[in-house]
Order: sequence, then structure tokens, then C-alpha cells
Amino acid sequence: MRRRLGNVRQDLQENKVINLNLAVPKVSGILVRPGEVFSFWKLVGNCSEKKGYKMGLTISLGRASEGIGGGMCQFTNLIHWMALHTPLTITEHHHHDGFDLFPDFGRQVPFGTGTSVFYNHIDYRLKNDTEQTFQLIVYTTEEYLCGEIRAEKELSVKYHVFVKDERFIREGENIYRIGKVFRKCNDKKTGKLLSEQLLKENYAKVMYEISEEKIEK
Repeated sequence: MRRRLGNVRQDLQENKVINLNLAVPKVSGILVRPGEVFSFWKLVGNCSEKKGYKMGLTISLGRASEGIGGGMCQFTNLIHWMALHTPLTITEHHHHDGFDLFPDFGRQVPFGTGTSVFYNHIDYRLKNDTEQTFQLIVYTTEEYLCGEIRAEKELSVKYHVFVKDERFIREGENIYRIGKVFRKCNDKKTGKLLSEQLLKENYAKVMYEISEEKIEK
């Protein structure tokens, strides 16, 4: 809930906690039945000051900024990461492409699996193309934003999302983070690899100071 993001002000982090606590109940428990589409903004709505939302961290033009309701990208980041481990179809997904804004601090998911949302025209949406119903469960603790995606029946496959060939390179006066994000699907019983899909190729300009030893020579 409170992350170290470069020099981002702590009050924006505290306000983000307030914002997430307002938005989470609007999504938690939602059922996505066969053929249905999940829309983040359809459920959450406009994060206005009138509804109690505070000034939080936002991203604008490749820079850290601030705005009412800031912090929703962290929410959709969680939903997206969970969805990548299901057969649900991601029908709308935007990313802060082109920029690596903050140094890694305890990173647990690959760079390039984040999301960008902006009310009401940049959404995050999923479609259930399966024959069973899925349910999203999300909740907050003092420290974490937590979530689950539940299915009516146990899936016969499991998914793993990982990065290959990630490194920092120098081009002219700029440093870039490059790498490829993949998702593989394995049969649970046999362990057989069923598919390996390239999700994203990263080529992001690093917007913070980075030590020379991390840059490929």
C-alpha cells in the first residue's frame, strides 16, 4: 500500500491508501460469467473529490504527477497480474509504455506487466470466453493490497509469467531497460508445456539515476 517510489511524497502514498480503500469494495465479489466483460471504470466510476477521493500519485507524459483519485493504476496492476494467470481474455490493456519511472525496490513481478487507466476513456477490461464463472476478490490490509480470482472448477492448467533477456543498455545519452515478458501454460497433471506466448517487448527509457555497473557494456 505504501511503496518506495523514488522521491514520491509520502502524503501522496497515504492518500493513495484512502483512494484504494474507497475503490476496492466496488470491485470485490464481482462475478464474471461466461460471455461477460469486466470493466474497471464501469464498476469504480469517477474517482471524484466529492466521493472522498484524495490527491494521489498519477503518471502524466512519462512523469510522476498527482491528481484526484491517484493510485488506481496499482489496483489495475493487481487485477492484470491475476488475470494473466487465468484463461480470461484481456480485451483492453494500456501500459506506461516507453518509460521506466522508478528504481526497483523489492520488485516481485516482471517490469512491463503494469497498467495505465484514466477515467473514463482508458479502461482495463477482461472478457470471459470460458464456460465457467470467475469471481474477483480484492481487499486491503494495513500493508498490502490483496486479491484472488476464483473459478467454479479447478483449472487443468497453470500459468507462469516471466521475463527473459532483461538488461539496461546505453544509447547516446540515455539508458533503456529492455527485455521480453512471456507467459507459459503447463498441464497440471503431466507438467507438459502447452504454450509459451510473448506478452510484451520492453524498451523503456530509464528516468532515474542508475549505477554504471548495472548498464551493459
